[in-house]
Amino acid sequence: MKLPALLLAAAAFLPTAAVAAPTPPPRAIADQVDEARLRAIVETLVSFGTRHTLSSQTDPKRGIGAAQRWVIDEFKRYARACGGCLVTEMPSQVFTGRRVPNPTKIADAIAIQRGTVDPNRVVIITGHIDSRVSDVMDVTKDAPGANDDGSGTAAVIEAARVLSRHKFPYTIVYAALAGEEQGLYGGKVLADYAKAQGWEVIANLNNDIIGNSCSSDGVCDAAHVRVFSEGPRWQGGEALRAPMRSLGGENDAPSRNISRWLDGLADDLSLGLDVRQVWRNDRFGRGGDHTEFLNLGFPAVRITVAIENYNWQHQDLRVENGVEYGDTIDKMDFPYLRKVVQLNVAALAALASAPPPPAPVAEGGVSTNTTLTWEPVKGADAYVIRWRATDEANWSRSLRVDPKNGLDLVVGTNEDKGPAVPARLRAVLKGVRVDDFVFGVSSLTADGHESPVASAVPGGAFRPYEPPAQP
Repeated sequence: MKLPALLLAAAAFLPTAAVAAPTPPPRAIADQVDEARLRAIVETLVSFGTRHTLSSQTDPKRGIGAAQRWVIDEFKRYARACGGCLVTEMPSQVFTGRRVPNPTKIADAIAIQRGTVDPNRVVIITGHIDSRVSDVMDVTKDAPGANDDGSGTAAVIEAARVLSRHKFPYTIVYAALAGEEQGLYGGKVLADYAKAQGWEVIANLNNDIIGNSCSSDGVCDAAHVRVFSEGPRWQGGEALRAPMRSLGGENDAPSRNISRWLDGLADDLSLGLDVRQVWRNDRFGRGGDHTEFLNLGFPAVRITVAIENYNWQHQDLRVENGVEYGDTIDKMDFPYLRKVVQLNVAALAALASAPPPPAPVAEGGVSTNTTLTWEPVKGADAYVIRWRATDEANWSRSLRVDPKNGLDLVVGTNEDKGPAVPARLRAVLKGVRVDDFVFGVSSLTADGHESPVASAVPGGAFRPYEPPAQP
C-alpha cells in the first residue's frame, strides 16, 4: 500500500534533552536473566512458611515481615554492587476492611533506580509477596505461594539484579507488594505513593502468577503469556463518556496500547514466547494490583500465565482422591518463568530508554485529510504516526516523521490573556479520512528507542485524564 503524502512545512522544533549513554539492546539485557536465580528466589520465599498479609511482621523467620526484610536486603545487596544506584523504601498505610478486621499496617518493599536524564518519568514492575490458603483469613497454615505470587516477586527481584547493572534515562521502580489477597491494598499503597511523589508513570507491569504452564485438565501452553488490559480507561469516568461516544476510544486506553506494544516486543525478542492480548482488565470476575494504578490514571497491565491451574492456587496443601492441591514449587515451570521474566526485563529496559508517548489530537471531520497535532516531547528526536482501520485489532500502518523536515511547529498564542498555549507539532495525512481509522503517535530517540503509541482519542494520553476546561 502506498503511504499517503505528508504535508510538509518549514522546519522548527524545540531542543531535546541530553541523551544518556547507550545501553545494550533489550534482548542482550534479557539474556542476563538467570533461571537458577529465579528458582533460588522462589525457594527462599517459600521457606518463610506463610507470607499471609496478617501473619507476623516481627518474627525473624516466618511470615510476611521476615519475607519483606529479605527482599529489602536483596535490593540493598544489588545496590552495593552498583555503587548505590538503588534506593530502598517501604511505603505503608494502615487499613481496615472485610479481610483486614483490625487496623493493620500494610507496607511494600520497593527499590528505586533513578533515571539519569529525567528521574520523574517512571516505569514500575510489581508482584505481590503475600500468600494464602483456601481460607483467606487463615494466617497459621503453611501457604507457600510459589507461583501465586512467588513467581511475580521473583520477576521483580531478578529484574532489579539485572537492570541495576545498567543506566537508563528514566526511573525504574521494583516493588514487592503486600495485601493483594486481602483487597489489593499493596497496589493502593504504591499507587498513592507514586501520586504523592509526582511521578509521571509511563507503565506499571504487574506480574501475578507467571510461573506454570499446565492446567489441571491437562492443557499446557509454554509458548504464550497473557497480558490483560482495559479498553476504555476507568479513570475519567462520566467525563469521558460523551467525547468518547463522539470521537471513539473504546479500544484505546493507554493500557491497551501497552498490551499492543508488549506483543510487538515479544515478537522482536524471539524468546519462544508470544503475547496473547486479553481485552479486559483482568481475568473474568477477578482482580489484581494493577487496578489500583488504573484507578489513579496510571497506565497498567496484568501479565499472567497462558493456562492457570486452579488446584494449585488459593488451596490448602493436601491430596484428595489422588489429586494434589497447593501452590508448591514442584508445580512450577522455571524455563517458562525465565521467558516471562526476560520479556519483563526487556520491556523495562526499553520503556526506561524511550521518551514518553505524546498526547496527540486528531481532526478531520468533513475532510479528505486527517490532521494530527501534539506537544513536542522532551527527549524525542522523531515520531511515528500509526493508524489502523476501526475494525482492526493492532496498528497496521505507520509513517515516521522528523521535526527537521516533516512537521509544522504551530506556535501557541495567548490572545485572550488566559493561560499560555504550548507550541504544538502538526502533521497532515493527505487522502486519509478520519472516519475510517484510529490514529496514534509514538516518540522515538535517535538511537531507535520507541515509546508505546498514544491514541488520538479522548482518554488516550498516558497522563491521568483531566476533562477539558469549560469555555
